[in-house]
Order: sequence, then structure tokens, then C-alpha cells
Amino acid sequence: MSYILKLIFLTFLIVSSSFASLKELPKTEILKLEKLELLKKNNIKINKAFDIGSLYMLNINVKGNNDEVFLTKDKNYLISGVVVDVKTGSQISAPVDLSNLKNKEALIYGNGKDEYVLFTDPECSYCKKFESYFPLLKDKVKIKIFFFPLDFHENAKDLSFYIMGQKTNNQKIDAMFEFNIGDDLSKIKNLKYSKNELNKLEKKLNEHIELGIGLDIQSTPTLFDKDGNSIVWIDMLQKYGIEFKE
Repeated sequence: MSYILKLIFLTFLIVSSSFASLKELPKTEILKLEKLELLKKNNIKINKAFDIGSLYMLNINVKGNNDEVFLTKDKNYLISGVVVDVKTGSQISAPVDLSNLKNKEALIYGNGKDEYVLFTDPECSYCKKFESYFPLLKDKVKIKIFFFPLDFHENAKDLSFYIMGQKTNNQKIDAMFEFNIGDDLSKIKNLKYSKNELNKLEKKLNEHIELGIGLDIQSTPTLFDKDGNSIVWIDMLQKYGIEFKE
């Protein structure tokens, strides 16, 4: 019996589903879902699919563009919008694949056991606010740091070069904390690099930017846990018993 899969556009949907229960579906199940009429008719491919309790979460590709939608368990409704876990208040989204980032970070901060990946902009005030808590996190976490300078921060690229150009990991950490928003950056602006040094720095920074674009990063700071789950940094502080101050 054929039926029409109905597509619902929602701005907001609340579900009672624990994010911790997220379970990735095997390829055999994904192939079955791709046979649904709406997906097959529009040549929609499923990159990954997850069972989140009351819904399926689908990471899809439509004409070369990745998106995230939700499918009801009866497979009659495809939902486009934001889904929030009522237990945590957090938006539910599929974890990203961090495998392409391996050993490509600019530096590592902390010596704790819990690993995170951070995309930051050295001229971003929100990033600097988060980074001001790093000393309190040092023994609890290990943060792999990538640079993602935003276009409207005119000094972010030069600051990224300055930090990345240091020789050791500790020197890079010191350089990251050397300047605050509004500081005199004449030291950075007057730096001279050899052609070879500049080429290496530009190549590394462009690699970070491309990796960020591939993860659909649009703002900073963007934080992931080791499994690719997006983390709100204020929630991270609360996890480790650190009080956030406005």
C-alpha cells in the first residue's frame, strides 16, 4: 500500500527524549528509510540516522546541501525545525564527524581526561569570555583548539597567525592569552614573516577554516565533545562545577 509522506515545517518542537539515548541506525535501516516516497522522489540521501526515542533524526543531503530533519516513528511525517529535549532544555542535533580533524589542531589546552574540540576566533569577545575560564578547567579537560577567524574581525587573521606561529604548545597558549579585546595590536600588525613562514601559516589557517566550514560552523566559539556532540560552553562550565559570571 502506497502513502504520501507528509512534510511538516516547524519552528519549534519539544520532545521528551534523552539525548544520551541517541543511537545510530545501521546502514541497512538507512537504506530502508531512503525508499520512503518523499525521499526517493526528491533524490534525498541520508548520511546518518539516529533513533532518539520518539523520533528518528536524519542527517540528509539534498542536491549537495546537508540538512537535519526528524522523522516520526510511524514514518508518515518528516519534520524540519528545532527539536528540544524537555529534560535538558538543549536542542537536539546529530553529532558531527570529527575524524578529519585528527592531529590538525593548532594547540592543546589542559591535561584533563575529558576531550573537547574548540573552534575559536582570537578577536571574538564571546571566545575570550569562555577562554577566561580555561585556568579553572585545566586539570579537568583537554581542549584541541582550531582557529576560525570571522570576516568582520579585521585583526583575527593576524592574531591567529601570531598564535600559530609560536614554536611550542606552551608558547602558543601564552600567545593566546597575551591580548584582550581592545588592546594595542601594533606588535601583531608590525610582525614580518618570511615568504615560507607566511605560506605555512596561511595553509594551516585555511585548513582550519575549511574544516570548520565542513562542520557547518557559522559562529564562534563552537565547542564539541570527543563524540562530535555540540556543547554549549556555559553548560560545560556547569558540568565541572564552575559558576558562570555575567
